[in-house]
Amino acid sequence: MDKKREEQLNEILALFYFAYRTFTKEPDRILEQHGIQRVHHRILFFVARNQGLSVNELLKTLEISKQALHTPMRQLIEMGYIKSEPAKYDRRVRELRLTEKGQKLESQLSNVQRSKMNEIFKEVGSKNEEVWKEIMKKIIDNE
Repeated sequence: MDKKREEQLNEILALFYFAYRTFTKEPDRILEQHGIQRVHHRILFFVARNQGLSVNELLKTLEISKQALHTPMRQLIEMGYIKSEPAKYDRRVRELRLTEKGQKLESQLSNVQRSKMNEIFKEVGSKNEEVWKEIMKKIIDNE
């Protein structure tokens, strides 16, 4: 890779880091008020979209170990944001659901980010939104 291309990519990387910092700033402030962190938001986000998600499915989605999930999950349950109940089809499987309190917090956190993305995509147009999604999917697929 030549030096010019390396500099161009470094600019893109810096933009990516700064954009992520801006994207998470307000949700992080809200999380701090509740005494929890970004990992808790990720858990709330995916459980909200998949009510009844099993713990094992959540582990696969987040690509983290049981040890990494244990403490934040326990905190969310103790704080009344998530319910963990045995599945009807197999009592050994734990299914996760947001409580009303959890739904409220997850909506508050994600609405900040949805609003930000909505404003940006309105400004840059749907074609650029599709290009952005394509780029994000390529990043994920290259894992």
